[in-house]
Amino acid sequence: MLPYLEEKTPSEVEEIRKTIQDLFRQTCILHVKYDPESLLQRNNPKYQVCNKHREFIAEYVEVLGCELVHDPEEQIFYLRGQSMPVEHLSLSATKILLLVRLLYHEKMMGSSLDATITNLQEIRERGRDTNLLNMRLTAAEWYDALNVMKIHQMIELPCAVRNVEDSTPIYIYPTINMFLKSMDMEAMLADFANGQEEQADAGQQIMTVEENNMSQDTNDMSHGMNDIDKEMKRTDGKGKVE
Repeated sequence: MLPYLEEKTPSEVEEIRKTIQDLFRQTCILHVKYDPESLLQRNNPKYQVCNKHREFIAEYVEVLGCELVHDPEEQIFYLRGQSMPVEHLSLSATKILLLVRLLYHEKMMGSSLDATITNLQEIRERGRDTNLLNMRLTAAEWYDALNVMKIHQMIELPCAVRNVEDSTPIYIYPTINMFLKSMDMEAMLADFANGQEEQADAGQQIMTVEENNMSQDTNDMSHGMNDIDKEMKRTDGKGKVE
């Protein structure tokens, strides 16, 4: 594995290292991202890194108990496997994620040029319509939900999460479908609509299942990443080790 890196330039090694870090931190790498300020489409350089060095990255993550998957239709690379860290969502974050997923589906069925753009005001209104948000959420609850969705490449924002206002455009990426399937969404919406808070709360464990059992695997994965990462940093890209 390491001889492959020794044939690369220092800048290429660094690009590979940062791309692998992003895969573990944010789950997936999109081909096209939206500029945070203008929300115009831009090719994602890290997607090209994944594509160019796919075999090496696949071997790297396999050592850590994960699989690199490429979805050519959605044009994304993502990781899956039992060693992947799992995000725990609060009940309020689960509801917001459900609403954003619902809005994405509804907008994709429409014909608006801004089909996948929403904002906090629209999310709140849809929350009232569906009775999902029947109480006022704190700023911290909104921050946590938006932050999780941004980290995992479900949305793009033109500003820092803490600066998002009611009318701030929020671009929804199709990757939100990966995290919440249609069947899951419909079942959870039905639970909330029936007032079954406890059952709905259990439903949001879809994204946190086996969390306790995976803690040791996650620690082992972190140690493995650190060991290989040290070797990657030592490689100077000229067939030598510093």
